[in-house]
Amino acid sequence: MRIAIPLSGGRLSQHFGHSEEFLFVDADLEQKRVLYKKVEAAPEHIPGLLPKWLAEHGVNVVIASGMGAHARDLLAASSMQVLTGVLAIDPEVLVTDFMNARLETGANHCNHSGHGCSH
Repeated sequence: MRIAIPLSGGRLSQHFGHSEEFLFVDADLEQKRVLYKKVEAAPEHIPGLLPKWLAEHGVNVVIASGMGAHARDLLAASSMQVLTGVLAIDPEVLVTDFMNARLETGANHCNHSGHGCSH
């Protein structure tokens, strides 16, 4: 299973579409082990590009804090599981919590009202 986490400054990005880079983690959920991980620069911010780019990277799960409805719909259409409302903590902890079925999600922190994301 491949997990993608949007990052800004090495931490979980508050806004999916404006993240600087993505952490890709290949995980074995049965053994609860990280098999491989890499960080890659995010592509240019063009609406609709990120979901396609993540699909090309073979992503199964996206863990994010805030995400617009359009991006969420596009990811779901590509059969990706989308978890939003995650608090900004260390991305390694997010992966461990996800593998152990204890990742806490909450309200999607993005309102797209023209002011970016609310916190």
